[in-house]
Amino acid sequence: MNGASLRHQPPAPGRKPVPRGASRMVAKEPMSARMPKANFGFLKALFWPVILVVLGFGTYEGAQRLLPYADRPIAKISVQGDLSYISPEAVQQRITPYLSASFFTIDLAGMRSELEQMPWIAHAEVRRVWPDQVTIRLEEQLPVARWGNEALLNNQGQAFNPRELANYEHLPQLFGPQRAQQQVMQQYQALSQMLRPLGFSIARLELRERGSWFLTTGAGSSGPGIELLLGRGNLVEKMRRFIAIYEKTLKEQITNIASIDLRYANGLAVGWRAPAAPTAAQPAVAKN
Repeated sequence: MNGASLRHQPPAPGRKPVPRGASRMVAKEPMSARMPKANFGFLKALFWPVILVVLGFGTYEGAQRLLPYADRPIAKISVQGDLSYISPEAVQQRITPYLSASFFTIDLAGMRSELEQMPWIAHAEVRRVWPDQVTIRLEEQLPVARWGNEALLNNQGQAFNPRELANYEHLPQLFGPQRAQQQVMQQYQALSQMLRPLGFSIARLELRERGSWFLTTGAGSSGPGIELLLGRGNLVEKMRRFIAIYEKTLKEQITNIASIDLRYANGLAVGWRAPAAPTAAQPAVAKN
């Protein structure tokens, strides 16, 4: 039979048969690629937390072993600040109960609270200084006025009660409801600035329960003290009216004025001092 015939040619000796079709890819894929890979992600997630726990534990243990050597008794107290009304010895005596503690165990917050209970201390700052020192920085009260008959007011309008009130009778005296301390102090400061250019100072300022204000000036170069009845509200406006009229007509007569009523809407009323009674002439005594 003529024509081409297909014959299966056996592979040459020493030569491997060439894989055909799908079997070719399977033969080339290594076994390791067909096996599932192990997932170590959870181990990486645990690595840093474990390291941090180990470091924290080691730090704690080291601190516990070194603490007895580093925690010394308090050997020195340093008191700083511009002190005029209290002495470092009084401060030392006040904090003595706290000094039995060591450097790390001393109660700084309690010491600060104890110091700020002293009448003349407005603010206290307490801190440790390595290795065995405590530094105290104090800010004293700044007395500006008396509050009634039993306390002093600082420049913030806060009352405090020192024992030696008799030494501060030269300060102006402010009165008012207990809740109005800061309000009275603010009005005192504002009115003082307005009166100072005229040569007046404030000796007494009172806010009564119904809201009326009364001011008494101190005796000075401008003459004896006078009382200003300011009434309720608009104190600055009323004081400006007084200053304007004072400069024009009242300045020359100020020594004869006892009080000025500024509670009117557009004017004022003047209360004059009673004329001094003439002194009787002493009779002459004849001598022999």
